[in-house]
Amino acid sequence: MIEFLGNERRTNYCGDLRESDIGKTVCVMGWVKKARKLGSLVFVDLRDRSGIVQLAFDENSDPAVFAKSLELKSEFVVSAKGIVRERSSKNPDIPTGNIEIFAESVRILGESETPPFDITDDCKSNEELRLRHRYLDLRRPVLQNNIIFRAKVAKSVRDYLCDNGFIELETPILIKSTPEGARDYLVPSRVHKGSFYALPQSPQLYKQLSMVAGFDRYFQIARCFRDEDLRADRQPEFTQIDLEMSFVDADDVLAVGEGLIKHIFKECLDVDIPTPLPRYTYRECMERFGSDKPDLRFGMEIVNISDAVKGCTFPVFASAVEAGGSVRAINLKGYADKLSRKDIDKLGEYAKGCGAKGLAWVKRGADADSGSFLKHMTEAELESIFAAADCEKGDILLILADTDNNRVLAQLGQLRVEAANRLNVERNGYNFLWVVEMPFFEFDYESGEWVAMHHPFTSPLDECVQYLDSDKGKVRAKAYDLVLNGIELSSGSIRITDPKLQAKIFELLGLSEEEAHIKFGYLLEAFRYGAPPHGGMGIGLDRLVMQMVGATSLRDVVAFPKMQNAKELMTDCPAEVPAEAIEELGIRIVKEEKGE
Repeated sequence: MIEFLGNERRTNYCGDLRESDIGKTVCVMGWVKKARKLGSLVFVDLRDRSGIVQLAFDENSDPAVFAKSLELKSEFVVSAKGIVRERSSKNPDIPTGNIEIFAESVRILGESETPPFDITDDCKSNEELRLRHRYLDLRRPVLQNNIIFRAKVAKSVRDYLCDNGFIELETPILIKSTPEGARDYLVPSRVHKGSFYALPQSPQLYKQLSMVAGFDRYFQIARCFRDEDLRADRQPEFTQIDLEMSFVDADDVLAVGEGLIKHIFKECLDVDIPTPLPRYTYRECMERFGSDKPDLRFGMEIVNISDAVKGCTFPVFASAVEAGGSVRAINLKGYADKLSRKDIDKLGEYAKGCGAKGLAWVKRGADADSGSFLKHMTEAELESIFAAADCEKGDILLILADTDNNRVLAQLGQLRVEAANRLNVERNGYNFLWVVEMPFFEFDYESGEWVAMHHPFTSPLDECVQYLDSDKGKVRAKAYDLVLNGIELSSGSIRITDPKLQAKIFELLGLSEEEAHIKFGYLLEAFRYGAPPHGGMGIGLDRLVMQMVGATSLRDVVAFPKMQNAKELMTDCPAEVPAEAIEELGIRIVKEEKGE
């Protein structure tokens, strides 16, 4: 029977009690994790967000209280009052393992049916079932601790930025649709039929307007929305630590960003992040790691061996170099005896899946060398390769050749990570870096045209403005990314405030003056009234927390996440709405006809 609290009030959280509390009368409330009924003894593990404490009932208990203890089942909500005493059979695996509460009274505040899965950290039930009952899944300590830790990180962010002169501003959720690289979520207007709001992909334009308004230092823990395909580190709605600063250059923004990161890690993990963080240019990242978000916790850097194979007798290598491409390698130092021929073949298939035409390899064994191309090259040519790649006995070289340098670098970048994964290369710690001097444009192979790599308000480097018309591949941006352990945490840039340069960028991006006015007219007009130089960045809070707690999916650090198909199973959302609601919006739903 469910009972009311009456005058009882909780005095302590379950997981907070310690030996120093022995002798105290306490009242705890929570959920029954487990009840063990052993004749004249009953032990109940009571759980709340702070942890677990054991309740004890025995022959000295009031008969009514002991009878009530026999009614307790898993996930019942219970209030228990009693005296903290030393536990006879201690449990070193939990913080409260040296004490227990001898219950003098117990109330059932809420009964529970048998849950559809075990509410334990090592639950084996499939994720879909758990997401359908997310309110139960969130009772699992590992998820509760993640969400509580996330709140701690958010508080740390606010503390640091407020202490450093930033003002927290809220920007609208219903905004005008603007191009930011992904599809917008659109919201139809009932009042203005045929018109739509968009949910913000970021607060980009509003935070720039706050600089024009003179707030100087803005921040917001902002909700953002992008209608794009999902993956383990992406959700359709996510949270961003967003900031913008006036009268600054890139160095100023990066200094605040790494100061914030240092503060968060010290406050929340007691980990000291050495600053200043290392900076790599985009070009250096691609040349050495084949990625603009490299994981620096292991080596296996890319080596250009084009000079060593130029004009060699192996046509695959020679022709790639002759055509203006390159031949590049990864040296898996010391792993010659760790990869079988079958393992290497699997890496070759992976490389083909990345777009490579094939994987060349050579293994330097203790007694002899083996490889896929040895019979096509002279001994002198092989020695030249070994010298260029620092390949010694016990090493393996993985080699790709292509007529397109960017393509071969990207392929080797993916292969580098895959090889490390398959070899179980140890990766510990938190390795941050800034990637700077990002390309302003990137070449789209499908359309055969240069397209913007960032939003259209990103400023090019001053020395690159001269190449805007003549050589787009040379134009670098005042843009920067923050990377942690191979994950991009943040993007940012210094913004354009010169109307003439902004008009030029719009023109290069194929936006007519009329189109630019329709999409961004309010911002361009604001810039006519005194826009300070400004820049900023946005740090993904979800991704940051995911890395800090060691989770493998964003769903483990978001309270109520979506599945990979952007559906929330718990509420069965998105869902159809009544026909009259659609009619009131002045729109019509056209359903796709499914084929036979």
